Amino acid sequence: MSLTLAEARHRATVIEVESYGIDLDLTGWERGRFACVTTVRFTSADPSTSLELTAAQDVSLESDVDALGWEYDGRRIRLEGLPTGRPVEVVVRAEVPYVTDGDGMHLMTDPEDGETYASAYLSLDVAQRVFACFDQPDLKATFDVAVTADPRWTVLGNGRVTEHDEREGRWVFATTPRLCPSLFVVCAGPWHSVTWEHAGLPFGWHARASLAAELERDAEELRRITADCFDHYATLFDEAYPFDSYDQLFGPGHNWGAMETPGCVTYRDELLPRGRVTDDHRKRRAAIIAHEMAHMWFGNLVTMRWWEDTWLNESFADYMGYRVADAGAGFTGTLVLHEATRKPGAYVADERRSTHPVAPAPEDVPDVDSAFSNFDAISYSKGNSCLRQLVTWLGDEDFLAGVNAHLTRHAFDNATLDDLVSALDEASERDVRAWADAWLRTPGFDTVVVGRDDAGVPVLRREGSRPHRFSVTAFAADGRVAGERLVDLADDSVPLPEWAGLVVVPNSRGESFVRLRLDEQGDLFVRDHLGDVTDDLVRTVLWAHCFDEVRTGAMRVPAYVDVVRAHLATETSSTLVAAVLDRTLGPVRSRTACPDEVGDVTTGVAGACLAGLALSPDPEVAVALTRGVVATTRDADLLERWLATGRTDGGVDLDPSLRWSALARLATLGAVDAERIEAARVADGSYAGDLGAARALAARPTSAAKAEAWAAMTEPDVSNRLFESLAAGLWDAARPELCAPYVDAYLTQGPDIARRRGQGFSLVLGRNAFPALALDADQRSRLAEVLAGDVPTVLARQWNDALDDLG
Repeated sequence: MSLTLAEARHRATVIEVESYGIDLDLTGWERGRFACVTTVRFTSADPSTSLELTAAQDVSLESDVDALGWEYDGRRIRLEGLPTGRPVEVVVRAEVPYVTDGDGMHLMTDPEDGETYASAYLSLDVAQRVFACFDQPDLKATFDVAVTADPRWTVLGNGRVTEHDEREGRWVFATTPRLCPSLFVVCAGPWHSVTWEHAGLPFGWHARASLAAELERDAEELRRITADCFDHYATLFDEAYPFDSYDQLFGPGHNWGAMETPGCVTYRDELLPRGRVTDDHRKRRAAIIAHEMAHMWFGNLVTMRWWEDTWLNESFADYMGYRVADAGAGFTGTLVLHEATRKPGAYVADERRSTHPVAPAPEDVPDVDSAFSNFDAISYSKGNSCLRQLVTWLGDEDFLAGVNAHLTRHAFDNATLDDLVSALDEASERDVRAWADAWLRTPGFDTVVVGRDDAGVPVLRREGSRPHRFSVTAFAADGRVAGERLVDLADDSVPLPEWAGLVVVPNSRGESFVRLRLDEQGDLFVRDHLGDVTDDLVRTVLWAHCFDEVRTGAMRVPAYVDVVRAHLATETSSTLVAAVLDRTLGPVRSRTACPDEVGDVTTGVAGACLAGLALSPDPEVAVALTRGVVATTRDADLLERWLATGRTDGGVDLDPSLRWSALARLATLGAVDAERIEAARVADGSYAGDLGAARALAARPTSAAKAEAWAAMTEPDVSNRLFESLAAGLWDAARPELCAPYVDAYLTQGPDIARRRGQGFSLVLGRNAFPALALDADQRSRLAEVLAGDVPTVLARQWNDALDDLG
């Protein structure tokens, strides 16, 4: 059972943790286990308590308390007979299993060079998969860490290295400030490293040895982004960076985009791609780097008390990430990235049964499994959007004054929403508490309706209850901008007489989190002139409006495809091209479209992408359009010609990612066999190549290929990355009948897989591997039937969300 709120609240009243001493032996990894010795110093006001430690073997316990009683049940070490009111030392020795699913000490052997890496990726309820601890955020302690590893390896951790015995492979790290257990990190392996000093601190970027060339390729940019963001945060926050070093690592098998562990931030190593690095990828990566750095203050310096305040970490980091990547690191257009790729999913999430306030009440997050499910589009993207609205409504000066008062007041401690609201309220004449109740404590969102009076004057009306401040842009009938200004909208309608007869777009720069309902003039304008809007951010808001319209049924799928056909080919933003393709080939095709509309969606996208390439677009746009063609074309000869020459007819070079995508598409079309895929895998020789081959093999349109893919996906120790790749090939939107047996198998076996593999794998299983095809009525009924039974919490959340999206 995951830790409950009641257990955590009680334990926080009786336990004060002073320190952890953690000694890890990562040698002999071939045994599948590592040795861990944990020394915990704490004081208890209760003679009984529990430490968490999951799935350990050969557990033993020593203490400075005579005759201390203890019992281990595979998840918790129950302690009895503790003296109250004085410090106690407990030493737990155990053998702990490595994992391949990214939740714990993740072990990976790189097929390219045979090198092995062990990385402790932690999150909710995962610290206990590495060491014995009081695994909750409001029991902070200092950490003293030592690691023994292969002498050839480099070991990274939360602090600076104070001792290193190269012959013995022994590493000792400086004592950390007070951290909660989930912020512990150790990453060990033959990393390739780029290090430097900045602002008096050691910095570094690290990656697998087989990615050395890619790290060197991007090193200068990565170093610049890091330094620029670091310096920019110093201008925003009064509290100095609170730790003694700043390493960043691209690690294999990461379940999250990244994890903000202080002293050593870890990222998915897909963020360091082989081959081409597009501007879109660079912009996304910069925003993630800035996001994780924001956590050094929001999450690490000041930590939530319980998981109802996840938003205190994630909303702030998400908002700051986009803001600082732009203002600090110079990546203009990050708001386009947020509005196009993240925010649309937040609107979807806010209309599901699982929606929740950005800041829910503690009792609404009764245990850690429930909390895990709230790391979602509400806590990230909606929370980010709400904070942007707060800054627009409050003003940046007052916002930062309140934030800095909060950070100083609660440094190295825990805090809640009320603590932050109090600090903001003190810094502003506005009623921040009322604003927080309306925006953060209440789920859902308002609608802004454009109407007309008898004289043709646009009138804005709000359906809802929140105060809004946003930009309104007016357009002439031919698409030219006629004016723009900020508007405050609350209970009273707002007429715009200066724009009589013109098209008006409220929230045109996305400052608020609202649905738009345009009038007839506006709808016609979007249909006919979307591509004529020259401002990328305003155009993004209109594309996102189309995403919302087709999802809710206000725009039928064929009409939406007509918009894509009309405007995707001339789209000048590679970010927007990628977003339109992802949304159209993802949710629109697999959730919104009827089975008989799926083919038209695919054909429409393919035609639009080919038409765009014929216009010789900007190189970055050409790459995005090429990806769209590769994902949708039925012209096998075209793909074969591109693969043979290594480039498209328009001159786009096929990097490894595009080559594998093209091969997977050929496999889907039945145009390549297993021998050719295997030959490509051997020629590639990389881990990414292994995953690409797995996807291509699973994509072949035969019963045998689908059976082989499903058998591999259900192997007991299949890695999270291999599972994702197999699922990407297994589901075929054009052949739902071929996939039907595995839809049923997925629904039948999924709960047992989730129970066996835990939270992180459940997220992969429920979100990334859900059937990417239009489910028929019987399959939807089967999903509902399974959900009526015993489905683990994290998987149940993902499946219920999918059921809602299916309508």
